[in-house]
Formats: sequence, structure tokens, C-alpha cells
Amino acid sequence: MSMIRDLRAVVRPALRKTSTPYNGYDTTRDPSASSAVVDCAVYRDGRRVQSVEETSCLTPREAMRRVREGGGFAWIGLHEPTEAEFAGIAAEFGLHPLAVEDAVHAHQRPKLERYDDTLFTVFKTIHYVEHAELTATSEVVETGEVMCFTGPDFVITVRHGGQGSLRALRKRLQDDPELLAKGPSAVLHAIADQVVDGYLAVVDAVQDDIDEVEIEVFSAPAKGSPRGVDAGRIYQLKREVLEFKRAVSPLLRPMQLLSERPMRLVDPDIQKYFRDVADHLARVQEQVVGFDELLNSILQANLAQASVAQNEDMRKITSWAAIIAVPTMVCGVYGMNFDHMPELHWKYGYPISMGLVAVACFVIHRTLKRNGWL
Repeated sequence: MSMIRDLRAVVRPALRKTSTPYNGYDTTRDPSASSAVVDCAVYRDGRRVQSVEETSCLTPREAMRRVREGGGFAWIGLHEPTEAEFAGIAAEFGLHPLAVEDAVHAHQRPKLERYDDTLFTVFKTIHYVEHAELTATSEVVETGEVMCFTGPDFVITVRHGGQGSLRALRKRLQDDPELLAKGPSAVLHAIADQVVDGYLAVVDAVQDDIDEVEIEVFSAPAKGSPRGVDAGRIYQLKREVLEFKRAVSPLLRPMQLLSERPMRLVDPDIQKYFRDVADHLARVQEQVVGFDELLNSILQANLAQASVAQNEDMRKITSWAAIIAVPTMVCGVYGMNFDHMPELHWKYGYPISMGLVAVACFVIHRTLKRNGWL
């Protein structure tokens, strides 16, 4: 609650500064500082409204002024805004302080929330990290976040992390005016579709890593090579899959709501498309859960193989200890240097005793080898 009060303390003074012209989105920031706004435009009838003389994106305030005068909707894209940078936009669009706090501080769980006439959606983006060889410290997946505020006449996207850029998505939508004419819900669907498509690509790449580890665990080791696979590699891969699972599983419920429950902010025609996204997401979730279970089995199999290898080593050590015990016992007896010992002064005592030792060792060795201990 203290964070909300601090945010309101930033927003309210910004609204009271009517004597200073609004500089885009933040009335408190240094004009020379870099802007968090990546792009800002107005769309009317599925087309971007921008005059020839305009070479840069609009300010959020100017975009909303044009929307209120001529209709359409505004799409504002931001990348990792600070509280001060987001304060002006939050006030201009009447965003709820709780949603604003989540959007600024990131590290949120995927979710769908409704605040009055605004839908707040959180997506986790997943990027597969290419690596030449999987190690116990390899980073397999990299996560980011995309937050989306969807209103009757605006869409505000807030992106965190170096992945999940929406620039190509915006261009693709601009090339499809018929779809973009459906309004802000079309943008929300396009973002959800792009995020889930990214999941599908990562699933295939992670599957290759799991197949590689599985083959190494269950294939016969080459002669002279160490047996088994480093358990750290399997555990690291399991951790990365768990991070993937945390991004996918919580998003199932929001996608089901968007595809099944009628919402005033979602066009009925667009709602049908959400069903396809929900179906793809369910398939990804099943695969990720399967990965988690498979890695559990692989890890257990690898540990079992290590235990079997240790048992085999102990059996060999024990077998050789039993063989060596025979000459050790004989030498120990005859090394006591007593005067009256059996066959001590006999001419053939030494060769016969050595022969008996060799025969005893041979019999023990054959017996142990026949029983699979050697």
C-alpha cells in the first residue's frame, strides 16, 4: 500500500502542473533523458493515422486527443518504464494504481485482471538460449514480460527484458487493416498469439536437449569413457523446464476466459481467435509437464546407474580382497618365525606351499568370475 501512495504522490502533482506543457508522457523527467516510449500511434479503420509531415511517433496525450476527436484507438508501446515515466500515462488513461505498480516493477505471474473499463494482462515471454553444449550451468531459456492494458479506445503495452519485441508484430498488424479494424482486442490477441507461438518454438528446442541427455543416459558408454551423465546437467535442464512451466501454466486460465467468456472489451469475432491460442497453449502446457516428468525419470535412471556402477566396483574390490587374503594368510603364518613349525625344514615345503596358494587363488577367482563378481 505504501507503494501505491508513493505512486499517487507522483501522479497527482503531474496533473496539477497545468502551466507547463505536457512533454509526451512524463511531466517530471529530464527532457534530455531517453524516453521509454517505443512507439505511439492512432489507428482508425484499421490504418495508422499519421500525416506526411510527422516523422516521429505521437505523444500519448496527442494520440488520445486525436482518438477523442476522430475515433479509432491509440496503441502506445513502452519498454521498461520507471515510475516517473509511467505516471503521466497512468493519469492520462486512468489506469488503476495496482495495475500500474505491477507493470512498472515486472516479475509478475501471468494473469488477466479487470479494472473498471480496462483489462490488464500479463504474459511471460520465453526465449531459447543457443548453446554449443549443455553443461551444469547452461542457461536454456530466458524469460521476459509483456503487460497489456486494453481499454475501449487504447492499448498500452509494457515490455520488460531484452526479448519479445513487438515492433514486427505492429508492422504485421498494420499490413492487415481488416483485422486491426476490430480494435484494441485485435492487438491483445496478436500479442497472445505471438507469445504462445514463441512457446511452441522453445518447446521444440528444449525437446532436442532432453533427447540428447536421454540418449547419453541410456546408451552404452564407449570404452574408456566415464559411465553415466553428470547429474548436474540433468538438474539444470530440469530447473529451466520448471521456469518454462511457471510461464505457461498460469496463462491457461486467462486464455480460457478470453476465449469462452463474453467481454465487452473483446470483439466477438476476435474471441474466436483466442480459442486457437488457448488450444496451442494447452498443447504446450502438456508438453512442458511431460518434459518435467521425463526429466524426473531420466534423473532417477542416471542415479540408479551410478549406484549400480558403484556396486559393481565394490564387488570387484571385495573379490580381489578375498583372493589376496589366501597368500596373506599363508605368509602371515610362516612369518611368525617359530622353531617348531610343520614342514619348516622340508626340502619341498616352499614350492608346495606356493603351489597350494596359487591353486587356492585360482579356484576362488574362477568361482567369483562364474558368479559375475569379476
